[in-house]
Amino acid sequence: MSRSGVVHAVLTAPFTRRAWAEAGYCLLSVPVALVGFVLALSLLGLGVGLIASVVGAGLGLVLAVVALGLSRALAALQRALAARLLADRVTAPARLRPAGGFFARLDARLRDEAGWRATAYGLVKQPVAVFQLYAATWWLIAAFDLLTPLRWLVLHEHGTVLRTISPFPGGAGAPHSASFAATFITAGIGVLTLLAAPWFTRAVVAVDRWLVRALLGPGELAQRVRSLEETRALALEDSAALLRRLERDLHDGAQVRLVALAMSLNMAAEGLGPAGGPVTDPDRVRELVRTAHRNAGEALSELRNLSRGIHPPVLDEGLPDALATLCAGSLVPVELSVDLPQRPTPAIESIAYFCAAELLANVIKHSGAGHAVLRAELQNDRLQLLVSDDGLGGAGIGAGTGLPGLTQRVRTVDGSLRISSPPGGPTAVEIDLPLHA
Repeated sequence: MSRSGVVHAVLTAPFTRRAWAEAGYCLLSVPVALVGFVLALSLLGLGVGLIASVVGAGLGLVLAVVALGLSRALAALQRALAARLLADRVTAPARLRPAGGFFARLDARLRDEAGWRATAYGLVKQPVAVFQLYAATWWLIAAFDLLTPLRWLVLHEHGTVLRTISPFPGGAGAPHSASFAATFITAGIGVLTLLAAPWFTRAVVAVDRWLVRALLGPGELAQRVRSLEETRALALEDSAALLRRLERDLHDGAQVRLVALAMSLNMAAEGLGPAGGPVTDPDRVRELVRTAHRNAGEALSELRNLSRGIHPPVLDEGLPDALATLCAGSLVPVELSVDLPQRPTPAIESIAYFCAAELLANVIKHSGAGHAVLRAELQNDRLQLLVSDDGLGGAGIGAGTGLPGLTQRVRTVDGSLRISSPPGGPTAVEIDLPLHA
C-alpha cells in the first residue's frame, strides 16, 4: 500500500463500519464471556468437587452435564455475535443426540467434545475479554477528551480544571485543562486516541476470532467426518451424472446407428431374394450394404469417443504423455512442464487429465489469451497442476467456466482448487491432488 493509502486508512478507520462493528462486538461479547466463566465454570467446578467427594457424586454429575450444556448455549451465542458483527461464520458442531438408557445418555453428555471445548473457550476468553473491554473504553475516552472544549464552554466556572483521561493505565501524566486554550491539547489527545482505537480493537478481536474458530467450531475429527461425508456425496453425484450422460449418449448416438445398421442389413437380406435364387436388384443391395457399413463405422467411432470420456487410452502411457497430447491439440500455444518422478494412481491421473483438459478449454473459449502454461510437478508428495494464461482475467467460481464442477471433482479425493484471476489478467488455476486416491 502506498504512503497516501496508509494515511487515508488511518484517518478513516474510526468512521468505517468494520471499526464500529468490532467495537460493538467487544462490548457485547464481554458479558457473554463473564456469564460463561461465572456460571458454566462455577457449576462445573462444583460438580467436579461433588463427584470427588463420592457422597454427592450423583448431583455432581448432573451439575457437570448442566455446565457443559450451558457452555454449548453460550458458544452458540458467541458464534452468532461473530457472524452478525464480524461476518465470521463458524460452523456449529453437530447437535448432541444421545441414545440408550439414562446412564448411556449421561455418559454421552459427559463425553461431549464440543461442550468441553466450549468450556475451554469460556476459560481462556477471560483475559481476552479484559482487553476487549479495555479496547472499547478507548472509544469512550476518545469521545470524552475530544469534547473537552465543548465541556469547557458548558461547565466552566472560575478556577475550574477539566481532567484529561488517558487511555493508558495510571493516567500516564495526562495534562489537565485550566484554560480554554488548554482544552485543545486535550482534544488533540482525544483525536489521537480515536485514530488508535480501531487498530487496538482490531488486534484484540483478531485473537478472539482465532479462539472462536479453534474452539467453538466442529472438532478436527468431526470436520474430517463431515468432509468425508460431503466428498462421498459428491462422488456419488458425479458417478450418477456420468452414468446418465453415458445412457443418454448411447441412446441418442450409438444405439440409433446400430438400429439403422440392423435395418439396412435386414433390407439387404430381403433384396437378395430366396436362397439360391437370382438377385433382382443388385445395385440396391450394394447401396444397403454400404449404408450398413457406414453406420457400423459411425457407431464404432461414437463408442470409441465414449470410452475416451471414461478413460482416455493415452493415459495408459502415463500422465506426461497424455498432457503432451492435450497441449499439442490446443488452439492456443501451450508451454508444458512436467516433473513427476513418481507416477500417481490411475484415478488421480484421470482427474488431473480431465481438469487440465477443462482448464485449457476455458483458456480457448473465455480468456482471449495468446499463450498458456501447463505445469505438473510433485511437491511434498502431492501432485500440483497449474494452468495459467495471459488473457483478460476476471474468471471465478460460478462464472460459467465449469470451475465448480472441477472443484467438486478434486474434493472427492481430498484435493483443492485455487484460482487467481484479477481483471485484466493473468489467470492462474492451481489444483492440488494426492498421489493416491
